[in-house]
Amino acid sequence: MRASLVLVWPSFLVACVLEVLVFAVVDPLSLHWLGQPIEVSRQAVYTLAFFVFWGATMTACGLTLYLLTPPDQVNTGRTSS
Repeated sequence: MRASLVLVWPSFLVACVLEVLVFAVVDPLSLHWLGQPIEVSRQAVYTLAFFVFWGATMTACGLTLYLLTPPDQVNTGRTSS
């Protein structure tokens, strides 16, 4: 449980910061995908982008947790809590 909170909380905070930084510069209605304008509302773009940012930072945090796991725990299948 603790490992999942250590993973989710920092990635949530980083996703919030990325959301603010990106959309302070980019207008969601000016975005294009494969040469075509995106035909969704601003709120939908904000929401989708937030979850993409959150997922990407969660992956980075998860990789960090994995790399910090001692080799004996990885080889035996034990996890720290």
